[in-house]
Amino acid sequence: MSRDLPPLNALRAFEATARLNSVSQAAEQLHVTHGAVSRQLKALEEHLGVALFVKEGRGLKLTDAGIRLRDVSSEAFERLRDVCAELSQGSVDAPFVLGCSGSLLARWFIPRLGRLKADLPDLRLHLSAGEGDLDPRRPGLDALLVFAEPPWPADMQVHVLARERIGPVLSPHFARFAALQQAPVQALLTEGLLHTTSRPQAWPTWARQNGIAPVALSYGQDFEHLYYLLEAAVAGLGVAIAPQPLVADDVRAGRLAAPWGFCETEAVLALWVPKRAADGRAEQLAQWLKAELLRQAD
Repeated sequence: MSRDLPPLNALRAFEATARLNSVSQAAEQLHVTHGAVSRQLKALEEHLGVALFVKEGRGLKLTDAGIRLRDVSSEAFERLRDVCAELSQGSVDAPFVLGCSGSLLARWFIPRLGRLKADLPDLRLHLSAGEGDLDPRRPGLDALLVFAEPPWPADMQVHVLARERIGPVLSPHFARFAALQQAPVQALLTEGLLHTTSRPQAWPTWARQNGIAPVALSYGQDFEHLYYLLEAAVAGLGVAIAPQPLVADDVRAGRLAAPWGFCETEAVLALWVPKRAADGRAEQLAQWLKAELLRQAD
């Protein structure tokens, strides 16, 4: 069976007719005659060897084959329109828009922006913060920096940067800091642990890694986002759970302590780039991020 595509003009005529449900409106949109669209539709059916439309009254109705081709062609042409629009706007000269969580932006990325600009002076980076609502498929977003577990979406080019490592942290200002600093992990079973609704799996994952049944944990104050949770920990309000990169600077400066260390999870920190929009800037940024994470770990 031949895998050659039908003529593009025939596919355009079909996609417009199926989308508008009208040969006349398709002809008007494509700036051709009604007869030209009809001939393209007939040629497409002959090329495929199947009927795509059947007459229904004075109009047309899609066959099952037509419905399948409509769904695929509509998506394909929409993606082509998006990419062509980006290219026509000079996307190469536009900023590279990176999405990430507000906590990752505030606690890890912003303190390193100066070094990033010094190391990659030609990269015009724009940062877009969000919490669980960022999608790199969205127009205007070039990549997403995210903690996530595989498998990866098939339409993403994923640059794995580092395994996620999480652990409990607390401030020297916390009332029971002295008692907990040298205590075994089981001491946390009597604490009302600070937690966040945006990462409900964090404490249970850590507990299982340390031989503790998640149901034995007790929870205290909850916070909507990880950033607020970590600010509460720095303020001495209790014991929080955190990814190591987001608290490494605080631990190094003595604002937080991690008496029980950090353990690996199944997740990784990765840069997700839509395959349709991948370019050299994403690869350049991924290499810098990986080197920076290694540098922080030293």
